[in-house]
Amino acid sequence: MSIKINENYKNLKESYLFSEIGKRVRDYAAAHPDASIIRLGIGDVTLPLSPCVIKAMHAAVDEMGSAATFRGYAPEYGYDFIRKAVSSYYSSFGVSVSEDEVFVSDGAKSDVGNITDIFGDNTVVIPDPVYPVYMDSNIMNGRRIKFINATEENGFLPMPDLLDGESAVIYLCSPNNPTGAAYSHDQLKLWVDYANKSGSVIIFDSAYEAYISDDTPHSIFAVEGARTCAIEICSLSKSAGFTGTRCAWTIIPRELTAGGVSLAHLWERRQATKFNGVPYIIQRAAEAALSERGRRECAAMVAYYMENAAMIADVLKDKGIWFTGGKNSPYIWLRCPGGMDSWTFFDHLLDKFRIVGTPGAGFGKMGEGYFRLTAFGNKDATAEAVRRLREGL
Repeated sequence: MSIKINENYKNLKESYLFSEIGKRVRDYAAAHPDASIIRLGIGDVTLPLSPCVIKAMHAAVDEMGSAATFRGYAPEYGYDFIRKAVSSYYSSFGVSVSEDEVFVSDGAKSDVGNITDIFGDNTVVIPDPVYPVYMDSNIMNGRRIKFINATEENGFLPMPDLLDGESAVIYLCSPNNPTGAAYSHDQLKLWVDYANKSGSVIIFDSAYEAYISDDTPHSIFAVEGARTCAIEICSLSKSAGFTGTRCAWTIIPRELTAGGVSLAHLWERRQATKFNGVPYIIQRAAEAALSERGRRECAAMVAYYMENAAMIADVLKDKGIWFTGGKNSPYIWLRCPGGMDSWTFFDHLLDKFRIVGTPGAGFGKMGEGYFRLTAFGNKDATAEAVRRLREGL
């Protein structure tokens, strides 16, 4: 066949991390059909959608069943009501974002992967370890990737002093996936100052901001100067349980430009061409999740997961195993005990404890020797996992 392919795909790892984990777990389950496996690996939620979200969805379904209130294609950037709701949500923690700077989508993962479309051949700076989509989406586009190491020594929060001052597209995630570490206001200010001075753009992933319980910034736009150098991507997946419902947003300030061109305008053009909008029913559900009542119900869900995180953290403390996360994040990032590499510890946890986690090596070179556990499980299942670990570690 003479059709050419995108040769950059050949540079990707053979298997996506979570696909490989799924395969190993399926193989183990087939060989041990009576095993009670507890999954603390992939970051999917387990609690159902909150009551006000369900109520809003039912009402929207009824509207779609009437000719007078039926809606077809949604606006590519989101209905006015949801853009207003997002803007109001940011106001609740002291950040000003105008409605026309909010672009609604079907997930942060989609936006993180698609945002590469509006940039040219720039160096891309990515912390290591890292959420795989940052790296893989840029490999697919043939970008030059420069990794900056996140280590125990820097609290898994690399800073711009690791860079040489060149212009770049810089990915930051806070609270971080996979490490659970979160940047302080002063640390983010250093990144913002670096980006403005070097002519860089920060892609800031704030998907876990709802888990912040102290004065850590919920948004990069809480930092002075960020509006001229940053794009923020956020989601309802982990705060409102929308992993299967799909709704997120990207915020691009109107004053953010590159080469004299508005990046918001480029994103508008990209979305209008390649995206048909989030369904009306889902946007009404998202509006409900962002309402005052919705925020209270979502906060209760977050508290449930953070109680799970506290249980996991307690057993690791008791066993003298170093970890970070579990405070402003549903993720626990631990050092593999006994000097095990991360895939060996994965097999050890699965075989001895029937517990599934995520090997740190799957997040990058600097993740080797570390391991991620998540707090998104059922509370009883998490308590059982903790009991097994307490007895056997």
